[in-house]
Amino acid sequence: MEAFLEGVVRTATPLALAALGETVTERSGIINIGLEGSIIAGALGSVVGAAHGGVWAGFVFGAVCGLAVAAIFALFAVVLRADQIITGTAVTLLALGGTGTLYRLIYGSAGAALNTPTLNPAAIPFLSKIPVVGLALFAQPSITYVLYALIPVVSWWMYRTHAGLALRSVGENPAAAIAAGVRGKRVQFTAVLFGGALGGVSGATLVLAQAGTFVEGMSAGRGFIAIAIVVLGRWNPLGTVLAALIFGAASALQFYFQAIGTNLPYQLFLAFPYVLTLIALAATHGRVSAPAALGRQDLELE
Repeated sequence: MEAFLEGVVRTATPLALAALGETVTERSGIINIGLEGSIIAGALGSVVGAAHGGVWAGFVFGAVCGLAVAAIFALFAVVLRADQIITGTAVTLLALGGTGTLYRLIYGSAGAALNTPTLNPAAIPFLSKIPVVGLALFAQPSITYVLYALIPVVSWWMYRTHAGLALRSVGENPAAAIAAGVRGKRVQFTAVLFGGALGGVSGATLVLAQAGTFVEGMSAGRGFIAIAIVVLGRWNPLGTVLAALIFGAASALQFYFQAIGTNLPYQLFLAFPYVLTLIALAATHGRVSAPAALGRQDLELE
C-alpha cells in the first residue's frame, strides 16, 4: 500500500503543477487548450537546461520554454481576441511537432538519456516515518515539496490579495472589473504566462523527476487531463490538487496491477486516466459553476 500511495503522489505531481497554473489562467476567463504545448516544451527545455546547468537550471529553462509557448497563445487569444480553442489547438500541434524536430536536431539518434541529471527522492526526517502516508508524502523529489508550498501561496494570493480579486473579477464580470480600473488584458496575459510557466515545470518534472530523458510526445495528453482536473477541482487551488491525486491514482493503478501479476492487457490501465477524464467531465456537467466569462473572446477588454 505504501508503494502504491508513493506512486500516486509521484504521478500526480506534474498533473497538479499544470492544473494549478491552469486554475489561475481560467480564473481570468481564458481556457488555455495550448497547455499541452507548454508541457512538452518544458520537457524538452529541461533536458537542454539540465545538460548545461544542472537539475534546477533544467527546471528554470523548462519554465521559460513553457512560458514562451503560452506567450504565443496569449498573443492571439488575449491581445488579438482569436478563438481560444482553435488557437490552443494550433499552439499544441506546433509545440508537439516543433519539440520533436528540435530534439532530433540537437541530439540526433543518440538521444539525451545518458547526460540528463535527475532528482532523487529526498526524505524529510521524522515526517517520512509517519505510518502509511509518510513515504508517500515526504519521501518525494524536491519538486513535489515545491508543489506543496505553491498550494497555500496561490490560494492566499487568489483569495486574499487585490491582485487575486482583480483576476477573479475579470473572469466573472469583465465590464465591472474595467469600470473599477482593472486592466483586463494585462491580467489575462499575465495569468496565461503563469499557467504556461507551471506547465513548463510540469514537463520538466516528467523528465527530471521521473523519466530521466525526453521522448517525443511524452506529455501524452496531460495538458488536457489538467484542464479536466481544474473543472473537477471547481477552479479552486486546493480542490484542483486533490483532483490531481485522483487522476494520479488512476495512472498508478497500471503499475500496481503489473506488480501483482494480473493478466489483463496493460493497454486497459494506460487508457484508464483518459476514461476517468471523460467520466469526470460528464459527472460534473451542470453541477459546477465555471467563471462566467470563461472562453469568451467577444468581450472588449482594456
